[in-house]
Amino acid sequence: MGHGPAVRRRKLGEELRKLRDGTGLTSGAAASLVGWHQSKVSRIETGRSGAKPADVARLLDAYGIDDPQLRSLLQALADSAGSGGVDWAQAYRSLLPPQYRDFISLESQARSARTLETSVVPGLLQTPAYARAVTRAALGGLPPDKVDSLVEVRIARQEVLRADPPLMLSAVLDEAVIRRSVGGPSVMREQLRHLLDVASLPHVRLHVIPFQHGGYVGLTGPFIMFSFPAISDLDVVVIDHLTSSLYLERREDLEAYSAAFDTVQALALPSTESLNLIARTAREGPG
Repeated sequence: MGHGPAVRRRKLGEELRKLRDGTGLTSGAAASLVGWHQSKVSRIETGRSGAKPADVARLLDAYGIDDPQLRSLLQALADSAGSGGVDWAQAYRSLLPPQYRDFISLESQARSARTLETSVVPGLLQTPAYARAVTRAALGGLPPDKVDSLVEVRIARQEVLRADPPLMLSAVLDEAVIRRSVGGPSVMREQLRHLLDVASLPHVRLHVIPFQHGGYVGLTGPFIMFSFPAISDLDVVVIDHLTSSLYLERREDLEAYSAAFDTVQALALPSTESLNLIARTAREGPG
């Protein structure tokens, strides 16, 4: 459990150590191959210090790793562990708190995401008007220009759904999400129709847990679980709080949340019935 970059540094170090062990090299021998002091390799492998993407490339060259997907992932991991963001997000760096930059970095690198939402539409599926209403409600008192910038960030994040390859998204929504009229009836109708449009994408799966199910695991709080290509040990669960985020990476935590998501997905309506409920709510109005 920890802060985004620290989790990423530790994971990067673990993977580099495994690769070095696979070659039979000691940390001292690896350091000699790339012209470093042994302590630098040790600090990187233990997560005590970060590594630049170029540093990772040098180590991978020394270890004879030529898998392009693995190289790209580890170099991107090094970049996120140091900067906690992606290129477009740097323009908003002064506005975004560190935990949000960390989250954006994880989201941009992930292969898939599984999320349970109990109160609001997931950020990747929000319309600009809905995002503005949520931001104003959650962060009351912000100047209009800052609200606009945060909405721009929210919409820019959605590019991961149009990337090549796109993020595979599975979202389970409590019925309260589609019933709560955020921003007023017209904003909510537009949002619900947008959900239907996005759900038509082959890499987006959307399910709704109807009120009739009563209580269920996860009801007390939403979460999102990111999975990454090539290295399953990089998977992480993110739980948001009012002023911070928790990053869970222990295998037992990952297994618990993965099982919880499977459970709520099984409780939810099938995809077609879920979309029918959303469409009916859009016609009749939330509430």
